[in-house]
Amino acid sequence: MKRRILLGAGVGAAALAAGGGFSLYRSRVSGSEMESALWQLSFEQASGGTLSMASLRGRPLLLNFWATWCAPCIKELPMLDRFHREKQPAGWQVVGIAVDGPTPVREYLGRLPMSFPIGLGGMEGAELSRTLGNVSGSLPFTVVFAADGKILARKLGALASSDLDNWVKRANS
Repeated sequence: MKRRILLGAGVGAAALAAGGGFSLYRSRVSGSEMESALWQLSFEQASGGTLSMASLRGRPLLLNFWATWCAPCIKELPMLDRFHREKQPAGWQVVGIAVDGPTPVREYLGRLPMSFPIGLGGMEGAELSRTLGNVSGSLPFTVVFAADGKILARKLGALASSDLDNWVKRANS
């Protein structure tokens, strides 16, 4: 019994040290380094396969963090899907990162499919949203990247169609 307690304490200490190390790392890197790190990530897709963020570089990208338990997130998803279908011919991309478990996300998308890719982010997705400027960790959270990969805009909270229109104008200027 003592061995299990000591082993558990050791694992807990290692996890705490790793988390603290990541926080320390985050506090020492610049915003541009965090943006660069985004493009190295991959996520399992809700529909199967892998979503490589590197494959999305070079065109404007709207990255939306959401969850099935977040009412404003669910409300804005059809608007994001419409935006994706309308603006994709002009080069725009939309990606959703679900900060949720795989089962509820797949069940939700089974009822209301999206035409844009959905990455299963889980807690990694929550941490990514924080590194991109979501200090409160609240949802929904949206980050817009210009074609050069730099952050163009961020918004915490529900989107309006005027947000999307403004971001398209900013990306085109």
